[in-house]
Amino acid sequence: MDSQFPPQLLDDIESTAVIAVVTIANPATAPALADALLEGGINAMELTLRTPAALESLRAIKNSAPDMLVGAGTILTSDQLDQAIDAGAAFGVAPGLNPRIVQAAQSKNLPFAPGVATPSEVERAIELGCRELKFFPAESNGGLPYLSNIAAPFAHLGIRFIPLGGINADNMLTYLNHETVLAVGGSWIAPPKLIDEENWGEITSRAAAAQKTLGKTA
Repeated sequence: MDSQFPPQLLDDIESTAVIAVVTIANPATAPALADALLEGGINAMELTLRTPAALESLRAIKNSAPDMLVGAGTILTSDQLDQAIDAGAAFGVAPGLNPRIVQAAQSKNLPFAPGVATPSEVERAIELGCRELKFFPAESNGGLPYLSNIAAPFAHLGIRFIPLGGINADNMLTYLNHETVLAVGGSWIAPPKLIDEENWGEITSRAAAAQKTLGKTA
């Protein structure tokens, strides 16, 4: 099965390993947030479309931090999909599996990872042509032991997962060491409180700590 993610994008995501999941309320903070993550060695983010500031923030980061790989998360509607593409999203992510949104993303050539939590959802995603899937919420659904079990029947198809939900500095490496895991999503690196407080030093510190865990340096 061929991936719908371009090879270079897949390589970038796998190399990054940790994708910062961020929710931004004030677009004026977006460039500084991107700089703080990059300084700590994190160069990929999932910017969730949960606030009115999300799309403007995405544009601001694309303009100010070209080295940051920015995807749009929480894409729930066709309008949001179009808006994310217009804002320059490199990829799209959803918390669940909506065939209509998956097919719309495919028709518009936006690499898209729908959310799955059951074997039936994995099967449906495969039927739709998806290869990269978001496992969400990861820890609430049994964590890595559960993911290992539901991934096993599909391993021969090369399906890769991006777990998100309950991932943190203590368990991220356990997930990343599993052969089916492409990368993990981490909201602990830049939670809304730190962004609202503009605590860029702490965000950089958390990003750098993740890199240290991975055996990398910022």
